[in-house]
Amino acid sequence: MLFVVSGPSGCGKSTLIRRLLAAVDGLRFSVSHTTRPRREGETAGRDYHFIGRTEFEAMARSGTFLEWAVVHGHLYGTSRAEAESRPGAADPVLDIDVQGAKQVKGQGLPAVFVFVVPPRFEDLRERLEKRGLDDPETIRRRLRAAVREVESIPEFDYLVINDTLDRAGEDLASVVRAGRRRVGPDSEEVRAVLEAFRSARLD
Repeated sequence: MLFVVSGPSGCGKSTLIRRLLAAVDGLRFSVSHTTRPRREGETAGRDYHFIGRTEFEAMARSGTFLEWAVVHGHLYGTSRAEAESRPGAADPVLDIDVQGAKQVKGQGLPAVFVFVVPPRFEDLRERLEKRGLDDPETIRRRLRAAVREVESIPEFDYLVINDTLDRAGEDLASVVRAGRRRVGPDSEEVRAVLEAFRSARLD
């Protein structure tokens, strides 16, 4: 099962995912590839695979990526290997933009799609300004994108309102637990239950 967490830039999805990985067993973070520069405090191979544009474009042409998109002037992509969900292995959690989430959804994979957003537009503006990563024009560009991105909320399975980290973190963990109980043809637990009952001997 894939868990896809998306939302506007600055909504807090990366922080929530870190909390999720610490709170819920059997999950792993899917490390995306990007052409953007590494930020202070980020570690290559843990936060992102930082690569050049030429290498990224070659990977895209070869079909390496499950999804990829241009986001605020930089390329981001999730490799198929990173997103692969294997029986008995930890479930991958994807931290991707709204464009990428739509691409993944269009492929019909067994996945749960979560949209994270602050309760108000002004909250998002304040968060982008306080984190101190962008100049005013970049912040305006991110906010304009956010206005478009929230229109996609109805296409997602769950909405997490990031008003406080504790409450939003609990909500995201609950979504993952509920997603694992979802019944579907690819569910390992469904197959195990069916096999157990089908092989039972009635006296």
